[in-house]
Amino acid sequence: MGHVFLNKEKVKTFKKTIHVTGDKSLSIRWVLFSSLAKGKSRAYNLLKSEDVLAAIKTIKKFGVKVNFKKNYCEIIGNGLFGYKYKKNIVINAENSGTLGRLILGILIDAKYPIKLVGDDSLSKRDFKRITDPLSKFGGKYELKNNKNLPLKLLGTDNSKPINYFEKKGSAQCKSSIIFAALKTKGTTIIKAKKSRNHTELLCKYLKLPLNINRKRNIDIIKVKKASSIKPLNYKIPSDISSASFFIVLTLLSVNSFIKIKSVNINPTRIGIITILKKMGAKIAFKNKKKYKGEDIADIFVNSTKNLKSINCPSNLNSGAIDEFLLVFLVAAKSKGISYFKNLGELNQKESPRLKWGAKILNKMGVKTELTDETIKIYGNPNLDLKNKKILIRNFLKDHRVFMSSVIAAMAFGGEWLIHNKDSINTSFPDFLDIIEDIKNE
Repeated sequence: MGHVFLNKEKVKTFKKTIHVTGDKSLSIRWVLFSSLAKGKSRAYNLLKSEDVLAAIKTIKKFGVKVNFKKNYCEIIGNGLFGYKYKKNIVINAENSGTLGRLILGILIDAKYPIKLVGDDSLSKRDFKRITDPLSKFGGKYELKNNKNLPLKLLGTDNSKPINYFEKKGSAQCKSSIIFAALKTKGTTIIKAKKSRNHTELLCKYLKLPLNINRKRNIDIIKVKKASSIKPLNYKIPSDISSASFFIVLTLLSVNSFIKIKSVNINPTRIGIITILKKMGAKIAFKNKKKYKGEDIADIFVNSTKNLKSINCPSNLNSGAIDEFLLVFLVAAKSKGISYFKNLGELNQKESPRLKWGAKILNKMGVKTELTDETIKIYGNPNLDLKNKKILIRNFLKDHRVFMSSVIAAMAFGGEWLIHNKDSINTSFPDFLDIIEDIKNE
């Protein structure tokens, strides 16, 4: 049963210090920025997941050299306009929405038609939200069903700056437009709903012509054409999304503690921490420091007995969008009824995650009320699945459904059979190794 994870008992008390792999968002962005830089860039602690390796395969198709050394990855870029465009190039973004969407902005000046494909899961996701603004720059796009992959694109040698209102809180959409704007003469203005800001921070660190005016609910980002991008040497911090699985496992376990070292605690990414603290979770950041614009810290977590329900403010959604399946597990063990709203974006992920969140809880015997945008969860502090058998399958290749189900199995007990074990390779190949280490404490 190589593709299945079987868990038969609740995790015992543990006290651990762990290190999780490099941040996926930053790893992919490092690959893309370095491919546009002039000269050698090095990354340490680069996440070697399928998504990041797909980004590396992509830039190599445009004549960018990549070398893996013993403890770092080196990219030799040919400059901002140095991609070598050939006829009949096909890019496979595999399962990566970040790669598939950001590369479209970079290819705004593609000289020949390029085809972008992805796996079954990525092919169901909305790419029109990216091609609509990019077509205003002058790019041409043909999409399957006017929305999906595969798509064909042709760039322009005379891109025009745009004004665009990004209403969904999509960092991928915003970043794609920023990349196109860096290749476009004039000033592009993006009025963007708050979302993760790694692209902007890297632009600032690299001294690229980007300015941000932060309002309460939106950022107004002005981007001008860059003359060049300097090489980027980067020690990539650990991923808060990956760390979150072990944060939640610790909270839901008995008399347990975990320290997770050198995690990226960018304020646009720690919505889950804010939400969990409102629910009574014992979580602390220690040894804080700044690194190339990002906030880094060690995270300390203790088991928490008296978790309480939450009426979750929707302004926290974008900062926790990848972690809500885990938040739902905490809500399942909290006292009272938790309510989450404006979460339709969850169904635009690798699988319809809002529906899957309800499905997992229902299989656990937790009552939920679900709409297209909201979920109500009826918590039970005494939830224990000791004699229950639970089967999780048919969730496409959604790594977060798999990993969240593993955390549920270990936290609540019962006999779980969880399919698609290989899905973790897209984002967190070491996940099950850390799980085994904790189980064998």
